[in-house]
Amino acid sequence: MNPDWPLAKKSMNFRVGAALAAIADYRGQGRSYNLGLPLLPLLLASLAGNAAAVEFNQVQTDKSTLSFGYKQMGVPSDGKFRQFAAAIAFDPAKPAAATTQLEIDLASIDTGSKEGNDEVAGKQWFNVKSFPTAKFVSSSVKPLGGNRYEVAGKLTLKGKTQAVSAPFTVKQEGAVAVFDGGFTLKRLDYAIGEGPWADVGTVANEVQITFHVVAGAAPAKK
Repeated sequence: MNPDWPLAKKSMNFRVGAALAAIADYRGQGRSYNLGLPLLPLLLASLAGNAAAVEFNQVQTDKSTLSFGYKQMGVPSDGKFRQFAAAIAFDPAKPAAATTQLEIDLASIDTGSKEGNDEVAGKQWFNVKSFPTAKFVSSSVKPLGGNRYEVAGKLTLKGKTQAVSAPFTVKQEGAVAVFDGGFTLKRLDYAIGEGPWADVGTVANEVQITFHVVAGAAPAKK
């Protein structure tokens, strides 16, 4: 059950009660009223509006993931970031007004081995001592049809800021919404992998970033 249903139900009961009281008063004056005229559609629209007035903005980080994939010497590899903070405001009725912000703890990278984690935390890669976090801030969300959207914004990584965009889907599962998407990042645009690691024959320039974010709902802002 939608956690906001009790509140919406109270609001709907109030509106229905007020409308019925108005009808009783109207009839008390010796006049008749046909409920099938303008009132019924108005009530139905009111009920639908209350049921949909929610915004998904409670990110459940324990159920969300941020991962990446790349090729090293032509061999596919992958990893993930264990710690990140995400802020989302997504109203299904107003998707173009959605906003999102993501901050990643780069030292939380998991490449599958301690040696790999220590290497990418170093100066030639993320240089986490000088640049401990990466940050994405959205500037727009564009509906693409159905449950598909595209978010655009700026990604700041290792002191460099670039415009990026990522297609994603939204699927409502009970009281939560699941956001799945990704984009291709070119690591050399951010000086990720300097010196001998700048050779894209060793480590590919393209890195596939994939996100899976689960968010609960709260009453939509007016």
